[in-house]
Amino acid sequence: MSFRMFFFFLSILLVSSIQSQDLPDTGISGVYEVMVGTDDGKSMIKYFGEYGFTVVDSSSLKANEALEIYGVNSTLKSYRLQNGDIDSHGLLRILAWDKLRGPGIGYMPPETIGMRMAVMKTDDIFRLYDVYKSARENGKKWLPIEPIADDLFGLNDGDKDFYKRPVLVRENAVYGEFFNHVFFQRYGYHIEGYGTIGDHAKLKTSEFTHHDFIIKVDDMEVMSYLSSALGLKAESEPVIDGDWQKGPKQVFQMSAGESHWYQGFVSPNNICGKLKFFSPRGPKPDKRHNQRIGEKGITLHSFYTAKLDDVFQRVGNHGLNPKPIVKNEFGERSFIFTGPGGCSWQIIEKFSSSNKPVTELKFSLTEN
Repeated sequence: MSFRMFFFFLSILLVSSIQSQDLPDTGISGVYEVMVGTDDGKSMIKYFGEYGFTVVDSSSLKANEALEIYGVNSTLKSYRLQNGDIDSHGLLRILAWDKLRGPGIGYMPPETIGMRMAVMKTDDIFRLYDVYKSARENGKKWLPIEPIADDLFGLNDGDKDFYKRPVLVRENAVYGEFFNHVFFQRYGYHIEGYGTIGDHAKLKTSEFTHHDFIIKVDDMEVMSYLSSALGLKAESEPVIDGDWQKGPKQVFQMSAGESHWYQGFVSPNNICGKLKFFSPRGPKPDKRHNQRIGEKGITLHSFYTAKLDDVFQRVGNHGLNPKPIVKNEFGERSFIFTGPGGCSWQIIEKFSSSNKPVTELKFSLTEN
């Protein structure tokens, strides 16, 4: 099949998938922020500054205010960070607690239950791998996985050589004590609006493009509230991935015979800010009890919508027990709830962004 024909059929499949889902019009964004808890905000700001993130807002809460909003009895200094001009998705919020509730997931093996991973595009994945490998060799708690290339979207046909170069994505993971990264680099194709890298980013990295969640559920159907309550579209029915696939085998360091259930969700209002859920089918370390808001590491993600009251009602009607709508530390009307699988969300009232999200997924071939 030619590239042109492949893209034609792919677009038909995507449109058909979108149209076949009866989604409520919630105006929901893609994942707006990944929120990471810490007791050392300055070090976190410095660390993510190397990736191109800069502070665009900050605020504080007294312990009683943080208790009302987050259920955490601690004073809080909160920082919102943005990568370049991208303000519609892929931001970072650093929650610097005076008293952490616990150590969080911490440095654990891949696919530990409760683990969260944030994904960035890069133009130099091997440089990142070498940086973390060197840090590990010098005693730092990082586990960098060697990058691997794969044709994730079936973009190749016929034999490839020097002149007819393969179209691939190379990806890897870096597991750490306070944050888990996934990086990817594209070769031979481009997707507009899905990872923007500016000259300001020292490590040639973008905003966060999507987010991985390691959960443990008996049936992936329980995650359908993301569609029926929030209005996110499921990319497909849940499927079983495993060690026979090069990418997942390498990124998650899967042993022979291991597999997991997988399902992805994306906002109809932004191709970026996707969510990917993995539920291992075999025994794995379980650290769900350290996924509480107020612990160290990634414990919360946010979305925004102009229809906050409608979304609040929908979440309540699904029996998901949202906390009351209050103003968060940035003065935004918002509420928090925790869904099946142990995933916690803050839904924020926001009416617009300077960066216009891309809503149509388009592959463009390049010469590289």
